[in-house]
Amino acid sequence: MKRVINFMGVRHVAFALTVLLTVASLGSLVVKGLNFGLDFTGGTLIELGYERPVELEQVRGQLVQAGFTDAVVQSFGATTDVLVRMPGDDPQLGERIASALRNADGGNAVSVKRVEFVGPAVGEELRDQGGLGMLLALGGILVYVAFRFQWKFGFGAVLSLFHDVIVVLGVFSFFQISFDLTVLAAVLAVIGYSLNDTIVIFDRIRENFRMLRKAELLENINISTTQTLLRTMATSVSTLLAVGALMVFGGENLWGFSLALLIGVGVGTYSSVYVAGTLLVWLKLTRDDLIPPVVEEEADERP
Repeated sequence: MKRVINFMGVRHVAFALTVLLTVASLGSLVVKGLNFGLDFTGGTLIELGYERPVELEQVRGQLVQAGFTDAVVQSFGATTDVLVRMPGDDPQLGERIASALRNADGGNAVSVKRVEFVGPAVGEELRDQGGLGMLLALGGILVYVAFRFQWKFGFGAVLSLFHDVIVVLGVFSFFQISFDLTVLAAVLAVIGYSLNDTIVIFDRIRENFRMLRKAELLENINISTTQTLLRTMATSVSTLLAVGALMVFGGENLWGFSLALLIGVGVGTYSSVYVAGTLLVWLKLTRDDLIPPVVEEEADERP
């Protein structure tokens, strides 16, 4: 047999790190909260049309110099169309921004095409529905894993996913990074990614309970994790390379999305072993837990 890595040998140190990360993240969420973006808090959407193509970084810098530091600048269709999102409901905000951009660059005419206000009530509804969707996803995963494997596996998977979500949210809360719908989408993607990694390890643990009849639980987890290590590393590294490229070249609008995925992939890979696997040890998973109950047939008492 190939060399087996003793992953569970440092499970107590990993547990201390898990508790530290989780408590710190929850503390930041309670004290600082999340810095919700305009998708959740409401604001004004301003569509601008330029005479010639313009760089988003140039527009963003011009708005900052004009005092609009909270402006979020995005491309909108053609290279001459720009979407600016700002907090507030001033009906003259669109003209003020257009005027500031004209003064900064008089050689490229700019006009206001559309001004829309998104109220905080809509943002609050999006926030509540997003949180509900995340809870429903975790609940569905618990039911799925419990039926496919066993309730101890389901409990370990959900606690692992909960840890991943809390850590990602904690980082965004601690550094007060804007939390918008793209970041929420990344958090939901992290749940799916982490679950897939956990399921692969769980499936190998269940299989090795049949193949390695004399192996204890700790040995089984170490062997199963070692056997799936190459697959885990290949998936994680390739995903991190793609996310890193997206973070560098995707622009400011996708930076929060990329950061959430970057943190989630790293934490999800860690939790698949040291949260989900450690919980199986604490719950004292045995081979008997995986044996389906015997259904006794009723005796036929007819003459």
